[in-house]
Amino acid sequence: MSLKVIGAGLGRTGTMSLKIALEKLLGGPCYHMTELFNHLEEHTPLWHAAACGEAVDWDKVFDGYVAAVDEPVSTQWESIADYYPDALIILSIRDPESWWKSASSTILPVKQNPPDDLSPARRAWLDMVLESYKAIYPDGFCEPYAAMKAYTAHTDKVRYLVPAKRLLVWQVTDGWEPICQALNLPVPKEPFPQSNSTEEFKARRAKDI
Repeated sequence: MSLKVIGAGLGRTGTMSLKIALEKLLGGPCYHMTELFNHLEEHTPLWHAAACGEAVDWDKVFDGYVAAVDEPVSTQWESIADYYPDALIILSIRDPESWWKSASSTILPVKQNPPDDLSPARRAWLDMVLESYKAIYPDGFCEPYAAMKAYTAHTDKVRYLVPAKRLLVWQVTDGWEPICQALNLPVPKEPFPQSNSTEEFKARRAKDI
């Protein structure tokens, strides 16, 4: 099965809502960081290889999936886009300051100050993420200015490299319509999913610890 959609937007840009929406529209599962956590030992080495610039058989990672969004997909979006040349690229975005406020209180702290008791699988995952972040955040991701500058550079790069006919720049407030238009699909009657707020993320993280 070939991916129909590849998400180039970094984490905390509405990627969970986008995952749910794409699963509804495409009738199949969408890869996301939450999916990687279900395949840590199998998939982490492949993502680490990609982060190190090695060629990866993406069919092994995305077997059974119709779309892929969130990190680490968005950190390796170029390689994945080349592998699936017919897939739509969705760049999910938000205001850099809003993104930093969300990311700095959810997905970034565990990477800045990881706990000492990580399992071997989680440690390997963290090593992979930090390796992938070297390209995304060349000046680090702990300070607001450097992180927001890197976030903006990432979105600018995607806009520059992806042909307009293949790219959809999207934010959660845009809802169903732009996605459905790009995929030539009818617009669902139900409200667009709103999921994984900062509060929901923290509640889920507390259960994992």
